[in-house]
Amino acid sequence: MTDMELMAQLLGKMTFSVVGLFMLVISYGLQAQSAGMALIDQQIAAHADQSGVLILDKGEEALLARAWLADHAQTSIEVQYFIWSTDNIGILASEALLRAAKRGVKVRVIVDDLLIDAPDASLLALADHPNIAIKIYNPKHSVGTSFFERLTHIVTDFRGVNQRMHDKTFIVDGKVAITGGRNMADEYFDYNHTYNFRDRDALVVGKVVSEIKTSFERFWKSNLTESVEQRFKEQTVLSKNSELRKKEVKAIYEELHKYAGLPENFEPEVREAISRLSEQFVALSQSLLWTKADFISDLPGKNEESRSLGGGGLATTQLATLIEKAKHRIVIQSPYLVLSDEAISLFKQALQRGVSITISTNSLASTDNLQAFSGYRNQRDEILSMGIQVFEYKPYPEDQKQLLKRYPKIQHKMPVFALHAKTMVVDGERLYVGTYNLDPRSQNLNTEVGIIVTDFSLASSVEQLIRNDMAEGNSWGAANDPDQHATWGKRFKVWFWQWMPIKALL
Repeated sequence: MTDMELMAQLLGKMTFSVVGLFMLVISYGLQAQSAGMALIDQQIAAHADQSGVLILDKGEEALLARAWLADHAQTSIEVQYFIWSTDNIGILASEALLRAAKRGVKVRVIVDDLLIDAPDASLLALADHPNIAIKIYNPKHSVGTSFFERLTHIVTDFRGVNQRMHDKTFIVDGKVAITGGRNMADEYFDYNHTYNFRDRDALVVGKVVSEIKTSFERFWKSNLTESVEQRFKEQTVLSKNSELRKKEVKAIYEELHKYAGLPENFEPEVREAISRLSEQFVALSQSLLWTKADFISDLPGKNEESRSLGGGGLATTQLATLIEKAKHRIVIQSPYLVLSDEAISLFKQALQRGVSITISTNSLASTDNLQAFSGYRNQRDEILSMGIQVFEYKPYPEDQKQLLKRYPKIQHKMPVFALHAKTMVVDGERLYVGTYNLDPRSQNLNTEVGIIVTDFSLASSVEQLIRNDMAEGNSWGAANDPDQHATWGKRFKVWFWQWMPIKALL
């Protein structure tokens, strides 16, 4: 039931004076806006030195959590993403932030420059709102950059153009945040019609959120980020005339709201689910596990290296420390598996200590990144000979039925399902969920984030999720020639990329 339907139902059952009706509208609006945040405040007060953690394993749950939080933010929203597409989900997310800004919430957004595809006028119009500020990270490719400038950057600063912000964080009121593998696009929330990702996020509340906000502020103040207005200061995208500019901005806002209001752009089931989330938030908050959690993050720029493609980073060091402390077993899920010399050495040392290592990754049949898969294919035999167990995810796994809430509607035309979750569990008690892929790019070039939680029950439950993904109905053993299940076209293309000297960029 939507908010308007609930109001209509209430009005149909009761008779009010004008004052009574006015008070009902006010109290209902305040309740809808503040009830959930009041519950969060109560939880935080009861666990002052801890952090609440909830794993968002299904795409629709992760989408609804973000939607509900955006609609219930009271003071601030800070958003940081590698990809923000202009597809269905990307547009609806932009409209949700605009609505939040219109009710007085301060919204700040940082998006990496590499894959941004938003129209220049839309970016400027959103940034034109007094409560919205947008910055672009390392703008050498897209926003406000001409083809000649882009080419010049590639030739004169090859490392610089390859250093990207891979962070994904969503912070509301400085109290609750979401971080993990999902970007802001259809395929990360199970709404793409041809290709979706099996991904994972963590919703966190309390103490650790201040660490996430500190990282955001660090990027916001960095010289590597530039405001949208700076990027277009010498270009005419919106009219210089103030009155014409207001009309153009208003038209863009109205178009966003219109798009979000069309049923075909926002499935009725999703709207209904969002309207019910306030009722379900008590149960949701009770599902939070209160424990010790730490946020790991890289500095803007990743490292001080300026010429080579190496250099490491803070996130790399902290995850390596987790592996060095492993005593019994390491279970990893990563969409890409390309081991640097340092990673191979680290894993060999763990294996020599008697630590078992099991990795879940994409198969050639499921992956969308043939360049990364070529790096894995070049060293797959070496990885297996070391004693590491590897399982490759199928494009149509059996667990798709459980992970996709919309499965009954789309089972006759299933989209490909591929791994995008970045997770590690050490000894069944230490858990990492974040953005870090097991490849040289995450090690040396891209800034990465994530949370590390020390808790047996949570770590064990996530380990079981990964092991389910590795089960026979969901994955092939890497030693059993899973490439045979891919098309000839994919096999030829990945063979081509295997000959290219691109390992450091993967």
